[in-house]
Amino acid sequence: MIFQRTIKKTVQIDGIGLHSGANIQLRLRPAEADTGIIFHRSDEQRTVAIKAIAENVVDTQLATVIGHQGLSVSTVEHLLAALSACGIDNLHIDIDGPEVPILDGSAAPFIHKIQEAGTQTLNASRKYLSIRKPIELIEGEKRINIIPSRFFRITFDIAFDHKAIALQQYSMKFSPDNFSKDIAPARTFGFLHEVEYLKANGLARGGSLDNAVVIDEDGVMNPEGLRFQNEFVRHKILDACGDFSLLGHPMLGHIRAFKAGHDINAKMVRKILNSPDYWTFVEFSEETLQEACKTSPQTYATNLAWLKA
Repeated sequence: MIFQRTIKKTVQIDGIGLHSGANIQLRLRPAEADTGIIFHRSDEQRTVAIKAIAENVVDTQLATVIGHQGLSVSTVEHLLAALSACGIDNLHIDIDGPEVPILDGSAAPFIHKIQEAGTQTLNASRKYLSIRKPIELIEGEKRINIIPSRFFRITFDIAFDHKAIALQQYSMKFSPDNFSKDIAPARTFGFLHEVEYLKANGLARGGSLDNAVVIDEDGVMNPEGLRFQNEFVRHKILDACGDFSLLGHPMLGHIRAFKAGHDINAKMVRKILNSPDYWTFVEFSEETLQEACKTSPQTYATNLAWLKA
């Protein structure tokens, strides 16, 4: 993926919001190079453009929320993860409600919609944020460490005091195929007592067994069971992919996380952006790559295959 991408045609996604329970319409539209991912949030009075970048994160308590000029969009992480996996750098997203539809609680429906729209390559090179030296953030038991890597990889560990989850670890080398097959179908999850508390406080109005894995004292309540034996940790990786896309550029580095969630993810993104000595921008083009490797056609072919992988 040397060059920037957008989608070929407009597609619409309708669904309910997990917390508001509102029916929400979402429309994905192609965008020009160097536009970035922009949400156009409308209410009855106005429309506000909210760019999907770290500086616009306004809340991370229950989901990742971005906002600007008094309007916000919640639960953006699943859609952003899908866009990142499909290599979409530039997109306009029209939304008429306070949160991205939850759909089935995973990123898979978004992947399908992006594939339905198709992707197109733009005449501008993609700029990667490449980690140059290890960077770490620790908050109590939660921690994230990122080390240099030629690829984007996430290794995640979770630990819950419940037999349905317990200790789980999963590692993924980020690629469209790996994400679509192994991560995108993993659904959001929560415990029954948490869901009941949220509903009693006016939240999770749209939550159900159709859009989340719910766990009670005995185990998973969903009649169909789990999509993966370790679906929980896979969903944590899904969330992290969406949260780290708020860097504004695809990253080259290996994220190693333990008990992490939206809050510490957002703090690490801000720490990276505020620590320019720990990273550098890398920009590729076929022309510059060929020039750098012109003395070795075999090296050129190998490197080009790696960049397009």
